[in-house]
Amino acid sequence: MDEDGKVHRHGIMRLATARDELLPLMDMRVRDNPAYLSVVLLGRLITRLGTLKNVDANTVEQFFAADLAYLQKFYEKINTDGTSLASTACPECHHEFDVDLGSRLGE
Repeated sequence: MDEDGKVHRHGIMRLATARDELLPLMDMRVRDNPAYLSVVLLGRLITRLGTLKNVDANTVEQFFAADLAYLQKFYEKINTDGTSLASTACPECHHEFDVDLGSRLGE
């Protein structure tokens, strides 16, 4: 949600490079508080979010905790597996299927 209260549900996150993962380690905010690493990292990797002109660590700081947690998991999924598909199973019938996490970005 931006400062005007508009919710942005669609965006683009690019894959991380080694540089993307190393540079935040030199950031003083990360050195002072290692938990800030994901905020700086996502600020580098989210290239578009709705109609926002600029997405950076300051933008990511304003995310709701649930949205930040979702984006952290999504980051890890696409940078580890190279896909946004996650395997899951129905809790009732135990049928296994894949869910595209990318299609729910921002929800």
